[in-house]
Amino acid sequence: MDINADAGESFGRWQLGNDSALFAHITSVNLACGFHAGDPLTIQQSIALAKEQGVAVGAHPGFYDKVGFGRRIIQASAAEVYADVLYQIGALQAFLRVHDMRLHHVKAHGALHWYALANADICTAIAKATQNAGDDVPFVALAGTKMVDVAAETGVKVIREAFPERAYMADGSLAPRTLAGSSIHDPQEAAKRAVKMVTGEPLETLDGGTVTLQAETLCIHGDNPEAVTIAATMSDALNAAGITVKAF
Repeated sequence: MDINADAGESFGRWQLGNDSALFAHITSVNLACGFHAGDPLTIQQSIALAKEQGVAVGAHPGFYDKVGFGRRIIQASAAEVYADVLYQIGALQAFLRVHDMRLHHVKAHGALHWYALANADICTAIAKATQNAGDDVPFVALAGTKMVDVAAETGVKVIREAFPERAYMADGSLAPRTLAGSSIHDPQEAAKRAVKMVTGEPLETLDGGTVTLQAETLCIHGDNPEAVTIAATMSDALNAAGITVKAF
């Protein structure tokens, strides 16, 4: 089972997360590409760190919205989203070539991810940009949602993702961050949820139901204050359950 994390989200003098400590406990990373967070120097340094730690590097394209950290919906057309995502992937690929690394996957960030969940044409645009970036790069989609099927229709390889440190709704969607309890900060609880996700056990949802997920990768948000501890605890719990932790 792959453990991925959103990272590389610092820029200029503004610092977020502890990537150097986090990378020791994950197997792949989703790097900000400069739109919602990150900057060229951060991208370069993050890729060097990932190579040193043996972590696979994926692109984490988002809306052009650093003020809102890419968590505000921008009303963009499918053509605009396609171009923006391809642009961000290309920026990351340039730095990867310098380090003799290949792009591992593409995963939409924040509001762009939500926008794709609600709009099939936007999901298709992101999947097409991923496909056209070359190298048979997989597209990461939220497990248990129509996003998986819509992306797959383009012919791109789809990797299903689940979030042990985020609460779910009974329809399989992530609980909105505006709801109390939507984010889980207890490392032990997140680790228990991770094992349930991998073994197919049902999870209690924030709206009183249950959901069972099938996933090839588990995500940790790098801006979670407990991200490093959660990653380490989760990795240990998966190994203890006989689950090999490695990049998909």
